[in-house]
Amino acid sequence: MTDNIKTYLLFAAVFLLIVITGFIQSWNSALFILNMGLISAVMSLGVNLQWGIAGLLNVGIMGFVGLGGLATVLISMQPVPEAWNAGGPRILAGLLFGVLTITLSVWVYKKIKNTRWRFISILIFLVCSFFVYKSILTPGVVAVEAVNPAATGYLGGLGLPVLLAWPVGGLMAAGAAWIIGKTALGLRSDYLAIATLGISEIIIAILRNEDWMTRGVKNVAGIPRPVPYEIDLQASENFVNRAASFGLDPTTASTLFVKIAYAGLFGLVLFVLVWLSQRALNSPWGRMMRAIRDNETAAQAMGKDIKSRHLQIFILGSAVCGIAGAMMTTLDAQLTPGAYQPLRFTFLIWVMVIVGGSGSNLGSILGGFLVWFLWVQVEPIGYWLVDLITAPMDPESPVRLHLLDSVAQMRLLTMGLFLLLMLRFYPRGMIPEK
Repeated sequence: MTDNIKTYLLFAAVFLLIVITGFIQSWNSALFILNMGLISAVMSLGVNLQWGIAGLLNVGIMGFVGLGGLATVLISMQPVPEAWNAGGPRILAGLLFGVLTITLSVWVYKKIKNTRWRFISILIFLVCSFFVYKSILTPGVVAVEAVNPAATGYLGGLGLPVLLAWPVGGLMAAGAAWIIGKTALGLRSDYLAIATLGISEIIIAILRNEDWMTRGVKNVAGIPRPVPYEIDLQASENFVNRAASFGLDPTTASTLFVKIAYAGLFGLVLFVLVWLSQRALNSPWGRMMRAIRDNETAAQAMGKDIKSRHLQIFILGSAVCGIAGAMMTTLDAQLTPGAYQPLRFTFLIWVMVIVGGSGSNLGSILGGFLVWFLWVQVEPIGYWLVDLITAPMDPESPVRLHLLDSVAQMRLLTMGLFLLLMLRFYPRGMIPEK
């Protein structure tokens, strides 16, 4: 069997599983798995750029995904005039003062050559600036968060089309990656992993606690859609007649139509990113990146700037994760900072890359679909299996009830077992790098 035929068969098998889900459960469930599979494939593609092509161990994926989600709020939500009048200018002044403080700290660091005096000067300057910064920012934050906190309590966004938030989310993640890369990319791989994880947690902590910007754990709901709303479709006589011709009621037809429209948008984004990634992978730049990954010493001896090249691909991979984060928040129609958990947005994405094949773009996409399908379906399949095995027992048997209550834990057990089996029998992934 040739590699191309194997690839086609693997993708066909995964999509067959999604189709079977549609017949056995519902087409809404199947389309949900498809949409989240497309978003997961984009995330794993970004991680594969960093790890598979460049060998950079980034475990801060959650932070970049969160920045993409934040972009949808800042771009697409309507501004809150009352909040802006109450404390908006003061918050902007505080943020500008913070940027100025950082800029001046860098200037002082470069100007003072004596190490001891440099440290003392910067420390005194930062401590004094911190108190000034808080005195400017805090009253504005308190005033904004006091404006109808049950419904708003934040500044809102720019009120622009939500599709603009997707590239902006990539740019925000790329900016954060540049800051992280300038400080952490010179570290050894294990220290880089710790640094990216720590900075990711800082980003998520900001999203959860800065209510004036994201409403924190109260969430931002009602994010605009790039596709029609179900209620508008149901009010359209033409759509209702078209749905009736397919034997569907308007409610079901509108829900399916919206999810299919999302799948079309997500599929287009994934296609463009895969096309660009494949061209980059097969270009002289891609071959240089793999050469650096395989032997940094030899590449450096050939005159390659290792740190600059690592920074390039770290920024690119993070930008892709930011785009995926904006897509996911758009699909959910709300920003929920409390849901950004490392298990889902870091561990699971890494499993997708490893299972699909590190260094292989198509493998990462396959891993995104397959692992997400298992993540969603393991629990209902596990419940059915346990119920079948314990059927001969008494319905009130403590053993049976305990096993049924423990089905939720099968998701983690199954994912761990699946990963171990894949590493044992396919150590290079299902579609390994050529």
